[in-house]
Amino acid sequence: MDTVIDIDFDFRRDTPPNKDVDACSKTLKAYHRKLWSKLLPDGLKLTLEEKGYLYHKSHLGEFYLGSDAITHSYKGTKRLLTITAKVPEAVENLFIQGNKIAAYTLFPSKQVNRKFTINQARGVNAKIGDRFDLTLECIRLFYEGEDSPLTDAFNRYESFFSLFADFKGYVEFFLFQDLVSEDFSSVRFHLPFGGFSGSPFPNNVDEYLEYAKNTEIFLKARGQRMLNGFVESS
Repeated sequence: MDTVIDIDFDFRRDTPPNKDVDACSKTLKAYHRKLWSKLLPDGLKLTLEEKGYLYHKSHLGEFYLGSDAITHSYKGTKRLLTITAKVPEAVENLFIQGNKIAAYTLFPSKQVNRKFTINQARGVNAKIGDRFDLTLECIRLFYEGEDSPLTDAFNRYESFFSLFADFKGYVEFFLFQDLVSEDFSSVRFHLPFGGFSGSPFPNNVDEYLEYAKNTEIFLKARGQRMLNGFVESS
């Protein structure tokens, strides 16, 4: 594959109107295939081919993988309209950043026993609110053998997480280093985190602006990691 990664490409540009970027952008699929067809922590290569969305089958296992957006501007989210209506520029800017490659990852896409995929589970779970920093905390806990709001979904895809050996391996593979501490022991949350008992959503304008700022800092850093990795491998 000789795909060139443009970290500023907006995937809406090659997605038909009113269609889902994750499913319909050919550029996004090509970028995913380029970025994540690479060596796993054990030195074996995860080679992805186009089947379903992206697919891998080897002695490592069989994996159907789909694209998942990892940022949420909450643009148009009814429960937050009284907040987002006051900062439309911040909302729109975060929405735009959420259509670029740094704002996407891969998760298993094939349902197991007709139950939610990871993408679906984190999107509907009221304790996660579709926030990826909270999802990443659940992933950290999963590798530690501890429960979280997404434990059941993760258990269905244990073979996928096993590919990366541990939390550090998962984070480094998907370039999430800027969302965790240097020793990989904790997640850097977009908003102060006191556990999963509270609401995951910003409660006021100040919290939304903090959430947006921290999300954009993470996306910028991850985009640069993608670019650096592409240059080094070329």
